[in-house]
Amino acid sequence: MGKDHLAFMIRDSARAHGAKTAMRYKDGGAWHSISYAELGEKVQAVAKALLESGIQEGDMVGIFARNAPEWAIADFGILSARAVAVPIYATNTTRQAEYIARDAGLKLVFVGDQVQYDKVMSFRAGTPQLRRVIALDRTTKLSGDGALHFDDFVRMGAASTRDAEVERRLDAATSDDVATVIYTSGTTGDPKGAVLTHANLFHQFRAIDERFEVGSEDRSICFLPLSHTYERTWSYYVFRCGAENDYLADPKDVVTYMPEVRPTAMVSVPRLYEKICATVLDRIGKASAPRRALFRWAMGVGREYQYREKEKRRIGPLLALQHRAADALVLSKIRDVVGGEKNFFSCGGAPLSKDVEEFFFAAGLLICQGYGLTETSPMLTCNAPGAFKFGTVGRPILGCEIKIADSGEILARGGNVMKGYYNKPAETAASFEDGWFKTGDVGAIDEDGYLHITDRIKDLIITSHGKNVAPQHIEAMFGSDPYVEQVAILGDKRNYVSALVVPSFPALEQHAREHGIAFASREELVTRPEIVALYEGRIRALCKDLAGYEQIKRFTLVPGEFTQEGGELTPTLKIKRRFVEQKYRAVIDAMYAAPSAAAAGTSIRSA
Repeated sequence: MGKDHLAFMIRDSARAHGAKTAMRYKDGGAWHSISYAELGEKVQAVAKALLESGIQEGDMVGIFARNAPEWAIADFGILSARAVAVPIYATNTTRQAEYIARDAGLKLVFVGDQVQYDKVMSFRAGTPQLRRVIALDRTTKLSGDGALHFDDFVRMGAASTRDAEVERRLDAATSDDVATVIYTSGTTGDPKGAVLTHANLFHQFRAIDERFEVGSEDRSICFLPLSHTYERTWSYYVFRCGAENDYLADPKDVVTYMPEVRPTAMVSVPRLYEKICATVLDRIGKASAPRRALFRWAMGVGREYQYREKEKRRIGPLLALQHRAADALVLSKIRDVVGGEKNFFSCGGAPLSKDVEEFFFAAGLLICQGYGLTETSPMLTCNAPGAFKFGTVGRPILGCEIKIADSGEILARGGNVMKGYYNKPAETAASFEDGWFKTGDVGAIDEDGYLHITDRIKDLIITSHGKNVAPQHIEAMFGSDPYVEQVAILGDKRNYVSALVVPSFPALEQHAREHGIAFASREELVTRPEIVALYEGRIRALCKDLAGYEQIKRFTLVPGEFTQEGGELTPTLKIKRRFVEQKYRAVIDAMYAAPSAAAAGTSIRSA
């Protein structure tokens, strides 16, 4: 292996794995492959084309696109030119993209399609340092100087004779080179650019090596945004191992393609696992009594079998026989939904409920929940096949220390922690305390060394009675409910907790049709007394084990989804609680008005 540098890493993999498939993508209804040798050639061509375009060492180059093989090829090409890759979420608004382009001083931007191209062109005149725009999608209509399609850009690089110059740059490369500046999506204020080095990312690779087994025969679906460090660091690791990465442009397609791709290991946020769990449970709930009984029996057997195996307790012949039957009748069918056997699933980005973890575990699918931030490359802790505890985010990874401050805040230090925020020395200084990075999260470490996350410090709700409520914990409880798509828990400085609930409209509309509930629109549907009563019962059941001050006392059904475009969500789909409070101020105020006046809200009495 070469230096701890991603440009050398991808070269090593290209040489070692040659004709083996590195990437696949679907186009025109068929899957197309790119081998490791082809990947290496394209990366070198992009590096030379960047040199032809005047990109110097250390220059900032943006990638503003949805997931595609070209995204990764551009990324590795930037790093091979010893420049710095700056991702921009494909769903970012024009203003958000312009802010990053200006703050980072981007010299060139790779854009995905017409939408991103038009956004960049709308502010290009005001960013004179931005010399070139390269469109990954061949159908993008280009205008103005300096615009080029990606395949023409690659051809330009392939024809270039600057190989020796690329080599001279890489001869001087070190693991302390800045690899990327990733702008945190942030629930408040402008984003900050976390500066990550090649050493930060190789720290993560060694941590994964220590806990997981991934080899060249493995296959992953790349569907979370590559603009986020979670999918991107994992994808780097996939290529380091010589495994296969299959790209999805639209994350909504992942459940459809999992049985087709049959991934053996992959990363995801909780919503994927929650949706699969909710769909299965909803189908079982509508099944005949014998089928429901069979399902409960099979899941009980699966859970007992898996826990005995985990704890190295004896599995007797009767349990083994029962498990074979349960697996054939029920459990294997759950695995088929996600494309069969898995080495492991990974989960991060938000809390995943223990119920969902145990649902998959009983079916023979381990979800290894972890924790980290963009600023930590991202992983700080994780569960692993050899050591896991549901309801936690695992133990600290290799070369990383975690401690809990007197305030309850989680502090971290290690080789995975960023250098700082780009061009923001004051914010960088404020994010560290005596050499420890301040995560902004609240948590506790149990007697076995596993970390439990309580909530974000800035996200904690403090009621008017002085009670601290962790909204993310409550929101996670709704993840496996088939009738709930999104929920925002509210109540800061109020005298009780309330919620805005976005129904899962496909499930709800089907329920309405089956029960003869007429409606002309979603706005009408969410006000129907039968529908309100349905949600009241479900919310009461979900909240029954919460402390009285944590329980949802009132809720309102919202007829439209929370979106990034609407301002309610960050690009990583976290709720911007303060924004939601402002946008829905009238609705929320109505839930705290006198009961007779609160037509918008529905009351739930404490259990």
